[in-house]
Amino acid sequence: MLLFYIRHGDPTYDPDELTPLGKRQAESVAKRLALYGIDSIYASTSNRAIQTAQPTCELLKKEMTLLDFANEHHAYMDFSIVKEDGRRIWAVEDLSTRRLLASAEMRTLGENWYTHPALPACNFKGGMERIRQASDQFLASLGYEHIPGSGTYKVTKSNPNRVALFAHNNFGLAFLSSILDIPYPAVCSHFDMGHSNMTVIHFKEEEDGLSAPVILSFSNDSHLYREGLPTKFNNTYYF
Repeated sequence: MLLFYIRHGDPTYDPDELTPLGKRQAESVAKRLALYGIDSIYASTSNRAIQTAQPTCELLKKEMTLLDFANEHHAYMDFSIVKEDGRRIWAVEDLSTRRLLASAEMRTLGENWYTHPALPACNFKGGMERIRQASDQFLASLGYEHIPGSGTYKVTKSNPNRVALFAHNNFGLAFLSSILDIPYPAVCSHFDMGHSNMTVIHFKEEEDGLSAPVILSFSNDSHLYREGLPTKFNNTYYF
């Protein structure tokens, strides 16, 4: 199985929808996915994710299945902090927290990273458990039963399909942490996804009946380049 994880296009968050640029980015994603086809399409319940998935559904004449566990609002409430001035931000956007998450002492805690006493008051443990359980259920429905902590899955039914999930950046980092068995601090402090960018994960079925998912491409924006759209990463810088 190939799992295509696509972040939503350029958004406004209030109201929750795509900008005109985001809609063009969504159309470019659809053209790219249509080259080789997609067998099933899933999306977060947020408007910006649904609107990003819609052109792919229309072009490939596929129905969209909504996954509420992928809505970034839930992750935001678990992984955010309130600053002294009253602003709520993602914990990883706080410089001292980001430095701590990237530190060597955090790595030594492994899967128990959320027990570090210097972490701000967040529901890190509960949020990760929620995402891990829901992600495992999602992949089990596709034929892959997670063997926790091993980075592998038992293949319960052969699945040669190409599956697309349209969702978010910060949820996506927790999702990748869960399905790859890589501690969240290592992922959230060193990886980032651009608007409409595509990550491709290969669940190769081995002879022993197991599958160890491998990222073939991370946060790829070649569809934007092909369509002549700006490749300015999250409206911040070109490369």
